[in-house]
Amino acid sequence: MERWFAERAWLGGPNLTENVVLTVGRGRITSIARAQSHSSADHKLDGIVIPGLVSAHSHAFHRALRGHTSDGTGDFWSWRTPMYKVANRLNPESYRELAIAVFSEMLEAGITTVGEFHYLHHDEDGQPYADPNAMGRALIEAAVHVGIRVTLIDAAYLMSNVAGSPVTPQQRRFSDGTIDAWSERVRDLNREFSGEPAVRIGVAAHSVRGVAATDLGDVARTARELNVPLHIHVSEQIAENEACKAAHGVTPARLLETVGFLGPSTTLVHATHLTPDDIDIIAATGTGVCFCPTTEADLGDGIGPAAELVEAGVHLSLGSDSNAIIDILDEARRVEYHDRLRLHSRGIHRPEDMLESATSGGAEALGWSGGGRIAENAPADFIAIDPTSSELAGTDLSTVAGLAMASTRASVTDVVVGGRRVVASGRLLAAPTALERASTLAAMAKTGEQS
Repeated sequence: MERWFAERAWLGGPNLTENVVLTVGRGRITSIARAQSHSSADHKLDGIVIPGLVSAHSHAFHRALRGHTSDGTGDFWSWRTPMYKVANRLNPESYRELAIAVFSEMLEAGITTVGEFHYLHHDEDGQPYADPNAMGRALIEAAVHVGIRVTLIDAAYLMSNVAGSPVTPQQRRFSDGTIDAWSERVRDLNREFSGEPAVRIGVAAHSVRGVAATDLGDVARTARELNVPLHIHVSEQIAENEACKAAHGVTPARLLETVGFLGPSTTLVHATHLTPDDIDIIAATGTGVCFCPTTEADLGDGIGPAAELVEAGVHLSLGSDSNAIIDILDEARRVEYHDRLRLHSRGIHRPEDMLESATSGGAEALGWSGGGRIAENAPADFIAIDPTSSELAGTDLSTVAGLAMASTRASVTDVVVGGRRVVASGRLLAAPTALERASTLAAMAKTGEQS
């Protein structure tokens, strides 16, 4: 057993608690107590300690595009062209190195758990590698190497549009050809990693654009049979909604309800363009929603109805998605700010709810039940935030409001995952240096530009 002493800690609710001692054993918090001082044997965490942050939706390889798609016009659909170029130059070895760089940056930003939405499955010609899960394995190995928890969300991607057209040449390495082939591969992956303590497997349909209505139910059944999280991109674009209504006569949310895709283990990613009926469906089925505000802004997607979803009782999580910015504290704040812009009002989301969406909301969406909290028997994942940082200097930190509205990844000093300190004084203790990571990412981006 080890003891960690926190000067102040957020244990839930609107307030902070002073002088908290966390006893940790076998990677979990075994007890929480108050103490006036700490002993020399305690691990001391200065500042404010909160649960580890969670990015519930990430595409690691998109990180190579940061700053390389911002000097022209276009929209989500045109942005996919450079994205495909990067995707089609990766192999298991280079993907592992790229993911190490991305997951390292996440840890330094206070993210202790990531949901990696994975659809880059096969070789460039669309043929499986000798190990059909080589690309997924590369992501898992990268996460284990740097010390971040990962839920690998393996996505079915079998067609190029709602009308059912075959995948394009740029998408062929995403596809398993049939839903049965996808399911068999995912079941093998789940069997292999079922005993890994820091790894979970989830499943997904890429979108109603990527999986036929007749196959969506099979994806959901696979998730239920494996008892794993189920995710899907939904209503990110108006054009996607219009195409779905033209093909099926209903919105994507209604289509998913019809085929039995929705439920408490399901997370809808983006959910930007929802109708009031969609919101009712999502709430009634207990389905969660993951917002990715920085990506949704970067791609010009739009602003989702977070306030209406919360009012209906829908649980929110947050993702860094394209990783154009990796800062879950910023993602949480943008949900509030975007609703202020949309609804012309302030204080729409409670600060403690904002932090919950950045922590426990993401953990639940990724299958880490009880995670994202500082509580007995929860995983010992927590981070320290410096109240004297430039962002927080002079801020009222008597409650979590100032923390939620002002802190950024730059305020994170220490990160503990499973009771092991992996970041100290803002620097990763193992894995590549920032300079080495920059070199890897630059090489990936250059490779994409040359495609």
